[in-house]
Amino acid sequence: MTGLLLRDAEIDGRFRADVRVRDGRITEIGALTREPGESVLECGGGALLPGLCDHHLHLHALAARSRSAMCGPPAVNDPSELARALQHAAPDAHGWIRGVGYAETVAGDLDAATLDRLGPHRPVRVQHRSGALWTFNTAALAATGVATADHPGIERDDEGRPTGRLWRADDWLRTRLPPSVPTPLDGVARTLTGFGITAVTDATPDLGPEALAAFDQAVRDGTLPQRLHLLGTPLDAAPSARARVTTGPYKIVIADSGLPSLGDLTGRIAAAHRHGRPVAVHCVTREALFLLLAAFDEAGTVPGDRLEHAALIPAETIEDVARRELRVVTQPGFLADRGDDYLRDVPVEDHPDLYRCGGLLDAGIGIGLSSDAPYGPLDPWQVMDAAVQRRTRSGAVAGPSERITPLAALRAYLTDPRDPGGPVRQVRSGVPADLVLLHTPLAEALRRLDADQVRSVLIEGRVMSGVTSA
Repeated sequence: MTGLLLRDAEIDGRFRADVRVRDGRITEIGALTREPGESVLECGGGALLPGLCDHHLHLHALAARSRSAMCGPPAVNDPSELARALQHAAPDAHGWIRGVGYAETVAGDLDAATLDRLGPHRPVRVQHRSGALWTFNTAALAATGVATADHPGIERDDEGRPTGRLWRADDWLRTRLPPSVPTPLDGVARTLTGFGITAVTDATPDLGPEALAAFDQAVRDGTLPQRLHLLGTPLDAAPSARARVTTGPYKIVIADSGLPSLGDLTGRIAAAHRHGRPVAVHCVTREALFLLLAAFDEAGTVPGDRLEHAALIPAETIEDVARRELRVVTQPGFLADRGDDYLRDVPVEDHPDLYRCGGLLDAGIGIGLSSDAPYGPLDPWQVMDAAVQRRTRSGAVAGPSERITPLAALRAYLTDPRDPGGPVRQVRSGVPADLVLLHTPLAEALRRLDADQVRSVLIEGRVMSGVTSA
């Protein structure tokens, strides 16, 4: 691989130096002279950072968003706008309409009858913005045979008829929907690169062979240049042969729509630990958190066990989380995106508990920031700003005591995907050259957390060209 000299970069926000990259790694830092055949990137004193890591997103769902109709705010805000979005949406090759991003503020609790009234006369399915719920119209229910199925996520009325609402049934639905392949990840990869993201953790649970193969292919052929950490790899699956694909904690979902028994949750945690894997547990309600802490008391904890989302952490449980040495991967970007809904719908006494950051750090709990895209805003700089400002769209502040500094927010994106909330990666000789060059010194960038600060991105020492922001 041709060498690259990054000239006059700011390192650690403290000093300026030249950085030599060869064979995908940093080889020297100091006052360096260009070597024959070496390319040069003039940095002009801009901050050179380790590449950002989004510690929780869903790549294939993010890619599928590009072929879906947006059905929620800010694009769609009332029933007439929803009807227009569905009527004008392009069907897939099988004649289905796929909608995403729905929120109850648009047209209330969506069901089959509402979709029949508002949508076209073809199979329609609309995903709630949380990702936990799909709503089918009558044509879609008929096409998938839901009426005679017995999946526990199928919601039924008092007479036993499907309402059209299917909770956490994605795996089952894949066996009923028309065949499809995962949407290519090239567009998502370009957007990630434009934001300065060089590593991602895909948090999709229970990945099947097709999804795992698609990830492996995307990394192998360079469609996805980012390092990839997977939470949904089955316990009995062999690890990927790709050095840039790693297996993380085992993803467990505590469903909002129905809590598991203590014995079931304890058993799942213990099974993962027996396979040598910590767990990453989806936990968004106080009831789920109390149950999880009790399950950890039964199963025990191992290094790397972590909470995903931690949308509500009551003050009295912070010490319990810290004592068990759990990490928290959270998404304060939700406060900027839909914080007004939380402040309206969540009891006032729970507002300080929403997407905590500062209180967790003060208690010595390591946190990793992330997007949960496509369900939350993908832009890491927007997420960082949300952790600092905690402002909703209307300008209200959700939990001011949980604000953190811009530097703390940035550091929560700079930890290794295998260790969110752990030591911050640094620009040093010998480390992989997954790097982000900013237009300005670090101190100036921290005063205005914005994606337009990103000037260049290196992955494995290659300057990525044609990158875009979304």
